[in-house]
Amino acid sequence: MASSLNVSPLHLPDPALKETLAGRQAGVLLHPTCLGGPSGSGTFGNTAAAWINLLARHGLRVWQVLPLAPPDALGSPYNSPSASALNPRFLDGERLVASGLVDCDGPDRSRVAVSGETGDAERLSGALLAAWRQGFAEPDAEDFNRWRADQVPWLEDHCLYVAIKEAQGGRPWWRWPQPLAQRHGEALACFRDQAADAVDREALLQWQLDRQWKVLLREAQEQGVRVLGDMPFYVAHDSSDVWSHPRLFNLEPDGGLLEQSGVPPDYFSATGQLWATPTFRWARHEEEAFDWWSHRVRRQLELADLLRIDHFRAFAAYWAVPGQDATAEGGTWRQSPGAAMLRQWQEQLGGLPIVAEDLGVITEDVLALRDGFRLPGMKVLQFAFDGNPANPYLPHNYDTDNCIVFTGTHDNATSVGWWRGLDAGGRSRVETYLGYPVTAPGWQLLRLGLASRAALVVTPLQDLMGLGDEARFNQPGTTASNWCWTIPGDLEHLAGHLQGYGEMAALYGRGTAAP
Repeated sequence: MASSLNVSPLHLPDPALKETLAGRQAGVLLHPTCLGGPSGSGTFGNTAAAWINLLARHGLRVWQVLPLAPPDALGSPYNSPSASALNPRFLDGERLVASGLVDCDGPDRSRVAVSGETGDAERLSGALLAAWRQGFAEPDAEDFNRWRADQVPWLEDHCLYVAIKEAQGGRPWWRWPQPLAQRHGEALACFRDQAADAVDREALLQWQLDRQWKVLLREAQEQGVRVLGDMPFYVAHDSSDVWSHPRLFNLEPDGGLLEQSGVPPDYFSATGQLWATPTFRWARHEEEAFDWWSHRVRRQLELADLLRIDHFRAFAAYWAVPGQDATAEGGTWRQSPGAAMLRQWQEQLGGLPIVAEDLGVITEDVLALRDGFRLPGMKVLQFAFDGNPANPYLPHNYDTDNCIVFTGTHDNATSVGWWRGLDAGGRSRVETYLGYPVTAPGWQLLRLGLASRAALVVTPLQDLMGLGDEARFNQPGTTASNWCWTIPGDLEHLAGHLQGYGEMAALYGRGTAAP
């Protein structure tokens, strides 16, 4: 079957910023939701701009974010209903009003400026729809129409999916009426006519989210700060991507899972991990010259300067589990055409601004794939102190500068929480390696990373703030109290932490400290 997607050349924001890693740098991991605000969730507004300014002012040149996509019902952006859309909670009302597209709906402008809640995004997108129906000014109308046309590979299917799902009471797509679930042309056209307002409202919402984020991205680039984005390997079963391209996934005829993803049993789990996302039908992807993947990567590189790919090991081989299994024990390893796909991206992009998430049990074929394309890997210092002097996460074992060292990631305990969880032997190993007692775990791990040969050092903001696991962002395998931490108070009290980080980074040749 011929692909319906036509791959056009990838147009990136600034080729000069697309070198994967250049020089010794330091950065911070902070998802935009953590910026907080009156609604309890950060937006693409003035606080995000102030955060970028803080990083730049203190010589910190990388801002790492998690996927910017809409989260699932548990709040995870790694299991999104869209691989290309942006989270509606990020829409900033104040900036939307300042754009002149919508008017303040009352004498108190702060009522519009309070954005981030679902209802707020719905209200603002409704105002956008009304303004569009009345007629945008010509430059805005042209910009929206041009952007909508450029995003055709994902946008129209996403908008239809959102509208149908709302009309179906939130049911997953395989439980919709068959003509809609199986994308019968007449049924979709009829629904599109009936739900034109809902479809257009979502398109307008995504346009403004895209515009607001790209303003921030441009401000970051102008101040010398690069954004390190994040792309999951798999996509959610209940997503616009799987609904609109079922031929590319291992599904049953009724839309159920024929085969699902996960990882095999290991030291941490006797039954492995089951992720309930469909595996890819790789033969069909190859037949279609990886069109879907090319458009997906193009979209993500419009939103970031560098892109971390989660679960990179699946580019070499993936764990395939029968769709109805309740554990991952019955899976098998299958080969992926990752090398062919990466080679194609390299030709299209003129390089690969990609970071390989190569954590966990990594085999030689994964290392060969990573190194063959000269992709930076990840080193996590919390994993370094098992007593093995050859542990690859210990700084003296880094055999290349083409890597990124982290004190911890969004899935780890904070460094304070990690230290508190170590037994006496573990603490002794850390202090022996450091050569002095541990009094500030996050900062002392950070110093190890900064002194290493790694090209980039990244630390979660929680570690700079010396916070315990009350500030942990995610604990894999649990479903409560994840993805919801926000910075307590405003950004002003962070200046001291960032200044100290900047000064320490400059000491180790990573940028210039603030005056």
